Amino acid sequence: MLAIMPALVGLIAIIYALVLAKIILRSPQGTGRMVEISGFIKEGAKAYLKKQYSVILTIALIIAVLLALISPRMSLSYVLGALSSVAAGYVGMWVAVNANVRTTYSAKEFGLGKALRLAFNGGMVMGLMVVGLGTLLVAVQYLLYGGTSEAVKDIVGYSFGASTVALFARVGGGIYTKAADIGADLVGKVEAGIPEDDPRNPGVIADNVGDNVGDVAGMGADLFESYVGAIISTMFIGAVAIKNIITKGVVALPPQASDWTSWVIVPLGIAAAGILSSIIASFFVRVKEGGDPSKPLTLSSVISAVIVAIVSYPLTTLLLGHEVGVRVWVVVLLGLIAGIIVGMTSDYFTNKNKAPVMKVARMSQMGPALTILSGMSYGFLSVVIPAIGIALAELIAYILLGYYQFWLGIYGVALAAVGMLSLTGIIMSADAYGPITDNAAGIAEQAGLGEDVRSITDKLDSAGNTMKSISKGFAIGSAALTALAYSAAYSSNIAQVTGHGLQKMMSLLSILDAKVVSGMLIGIALPAAFIALVIIAVSDAAFVLIDEIRRQLREKPGILEFKEKPDYGRAVAIVTTYAIKRLITPGLLAILAPIIVGFVLGPYALAGALIAAIVTGLLLGLFQGNVGNTWDNAKKYIEEGHFGGKGSEAHKAGVIGDTVGDPLKDAAGPSLNILIKLMSVVSLVFGPLIVQYNLLHLLGFT
Repeated sequence: MLAIMPALVGLIAIIYALVLAKIILRSPQGTGRMVEISGFIKEGAKAYLKKQYSVILTIALIIAVLLALISPRMSLSYVLGALSSVAAGYVGMWVAVNANVRTTYSAKEFGLGKALRLAFNGGMVMGLMVVGLGTLLVAVQYLLYGGTSEAVKDIVGYSFGASTVALFARVGGGIYTKAADIGADLVGKVEAGIPEDDPRNPGVIADNVGDNVGDVAGMGADLFESYVGAIISTMFIGAVAIKNIITKGVVALPPQASDWTSWVIVPLGIAAAGILSSIIASFFVRVKEGGDPSKPLTLSSVISAVIVAIVSYPLTTLLLGHEVGVRVWVVVLLGLIAGIIVGMTSDYFTNKNKAPVMKVARMSQMGPALTILSGMSYGFLSVVIPAIGIALAELIAYILLGYYQFWLGIYGVALAAVGMLSLTGIIMSADAYGPITDNAAGIAEQAGLGEDVRSITDKLDSAGNTMKSISKGFAIGSAALTALAYSAAYSSNIAQVTGHGLQKMMSLLSILDAKVVSGMLIGIALPAAFIALVIIAVSDAAFVLIDEIRRQLREKPGILEFKEKPDYGRAVAIVTTYAIKRLITPGLLAILAPIIVGFVLGPYALAGALIAAIVTGLLLGLFQGNVGNTWDNAKKYIEEGHFGGKGSEAHKAGVIGDTVGDPLKDAAGPSLNILIKLMSVVSLVFGPLIVQYNLLHLLGFT
């Protein structure tokens, strides 16, 4: 019955999100050209998502049918997870495409403060839908399925469904948004010499649409699966591993901590605390005229973290008693601290007011080669501190609860991810705020509203870029902890199915074992193959779009003189077609690779592949997310008038750097965190079958 409270808090989040949506839709949207452009963006975004979701849900339906052969209840949870991910992404995108023009109008009529508040509320709808739906439906399933350990095993299907939709949506949206962005920038800025978001650019509407389908719907699905994955992986370890050691008397815990259901409820309680803290912290997002919008956005995250830290103490001690509860509370703090470290590091390396971005902008005076090299060096450097922070959080969390027993230590690692992702509500709100302000700046430019309005929307947009980078850091950092937890849950499941004890399992998972090493080598290669597939898809789509934009400008010279109108619809259709075609292969790689490795090389080779993919994915995910935003904000820093300003050689080099970084930061990079979690969930679901039917086992080699 303790799960009722998180369910109610999740319901409150959904209701509040719908109230905010209603307030936004009642705000004035302006007139004339502003509304016309907004209509183009809405039409393109809805058309793309309709096609994308039809493809994704067809694949999901096939998987659901196959899962029904294993567990009908897990299949039901899978479908529910897939539909929840679609709902969170679609509602968030729908509000975003209505908030963008209203933000532009607010900037024009009321100034920076009102525009910031409206854009943030638009993002808040997405943030609250993600955490509200996730917490509500996980808690409800746990209650309806009877609150047993078998119930939690079936709820893994919910995470599987969310991850499936998230990966395809993130990849498809990423291909769309970055192909459109690259095509519009390279022809518009570099070749034609016209400003960003100029209405003469035939690719400009496709670019604006991409902000919504990639950075709102795609990122919403991304963080939704991260959020529910962290909660469910922790619940699974509590319901399976911890229940097993408690019932068998392997570990002696204080009486209050000896009820395994308390360990299952803790992550739901932390998630509920995070929802309430996000709602409270959102009221601190205010800025005076002439102020820096990034400051209240960052402050709200810190306030949310402090509230979670305060609320978590009585929650954990109430559920688990003082002795164990305090240790669990410290684990939650470690997750929060690791998240703040990741966020602060991303902010330092991507904020245009900090040394790395200014250095990359200065290097751009000497050409694009130095733009690329300096940005890459800072990108790799930006991985170091987050990786160390995550490693220390993981180690200390393990030690604190591993003091009692091994599986309690693993639970600590998983719970640290829940602590980090308890801030998802406020982080996602700030992240979805970014595309809204990006569109608002584009609408201001295309509607010819003047430099005073554009200066406000540009300031809002720049703060959004930094918050998007912080959000991506949170996603990949928490993914590493969650994927480790899922990998541990997979190992626990394998140990139970095979009947191996802990020591036997440890010996079989040795890095000196040939099967484990072979799996690790394959695991290292999988993120590389995934990145290649995504970037090739972006490049191919951009190639065709660039050709189309050049054709229009060549055949209709009056476009650049405002005498002829570009064919925006043709550009939107081209990018849509290519994104839909190319989203399938990377997604299937994540689903099929662990199944193939497991059934061919066995369960312990698959464990090696998972660990290697997690470590490699963490490195490449953090690098790509940060370096892309470093190049983006270096370009914006130059556009503000530094080192020659717009049209200078430094600016051209900055545009090229930004173009190279686009598919890294908004397509391949953020998709990696879903890749490593989806691989882990697939392994957990199919683990028992892999033990029985892998090729090496059938041939007598295991």
